[in-house]
Amino acid sequence: MTELRPGDASLLRKVNTQVTLRALRREGVTTLTRLGRVTGLSRQTVEAVLDELGERGYVRELPPDEGAMGRPARRFAFRADAGHVVGVEVGGDAVVAALADLDGEVIAWERAPVPGGAAAHERLEAAGRTALKCVDGAGLARRRIWAVAAGTPGIVDRTGRVSLSLTLPGWTGVDLAGLAGGWFGCTALAANDANLAALAEHWRGSARHVSDLVYVLLGHRAGAGILIGGRLHQGRRGAAGEIGTLRQVGWERAVRELAEDASAAEVFEAALAGDRAAVRRVDRYAEHLAVGASALALTVDPDLLVLGGAHARAGDVLLDPLRRHLAELCVNAPEVVASAFGDEGVAMGAVRLALDHVEREMLGL
Repeated sequence: MTELRPGDASLLRKVNTQVTLRALRREGVTTLTRLGRVTGLSRQTVEAVLDELGERGYVRELPPDEGAMGRPARRFAFRADAGHVVGVEVGGDAVVAALADLDGEVIAWERAPVPGGAAAHERLEAAGRTALKCVDGAGLARRRIWAVAAGTPGIVDRTGRVSLSLTLPGWTGVDLAGLAGGWFGCTALAANDANLAALAEHWRGSARHVSDLVYVLLGHRAGAGILIGGRLHQGRRGAAGEIGTLRQVGWERAVRELAEDASAAEVFEAALAGDRAAVRRVDRYAEHLAVGASALALTVDPDLLVLGGAHARAGDVLLDPLRRHLAELCVNAPEVVASAFGDEGVAMGAVRLALDHVEREMLGL
């Protein structure tokens, strides 16, 4: 018989805890017997793990099922309200914050406008105020926030620092993760906005059924995020998908021309009503978008291209001409759909990033 070394028992307890917690989150409300069956662990082991998780506040025991015959089974559920996360978009013209529980269910939203030319410190102050207002407005104690994540335009390195921003004044060099961590005194992360929006679509949006995805974020600027094999592809230094910075692609010019004498929403609305000048303007916009989108599509050959951000709310007025131009440029154009989240995708992706941290570092999943 092999003798257990001192560290073996601790490792075994950790593995048993992870297996039980995963099963409990997957099953929802479940019984002790069911947990033993799906985990392959003994009833005694599962019971010990549940007692420990209950002491840590991660699990609660529910009242017996009154309708059951015989001795009622003990029922348990994961406490999604044991902690919370906040996802924030720090964008060009707005800040959007989402408060979610540990199951990723959003329980509060908050948004605030930010002038496009705002200084970095003004944008950061607006982001902090909005995040705090989101939590305070939900009646939640700030200490209940376990992690914060923020998405923003530009190239964001693995430490959460903006290494390059071409659209927001004074934004290059901002330690967004470090500063966001001060809002609630917890771990904070930061990433590129289009990457986070792509993550949200794959998690709970239009791209749940695909592995390879190109996501194009449209609004104050145009950017892209890429998923390959279900995983974000950020590149060597986080610049993957930043095709909009290539002047020859024309994305920056297209954004300016679309709303040069009216808001983008007004142009889309006029095009929907049949205004010929507006229809032509939207078509030119779609043609410029198709150039960069086709370059990404021809490189990745994705299952799906998702259009997100504020302009995605235009629907088929924009999607139809984009599909037509992509078909002209691509050998095999991907399916094109609108985001399930519109302009809330970045904040949702930030929620997912924060949850990834919590599950990995705090729940041990």
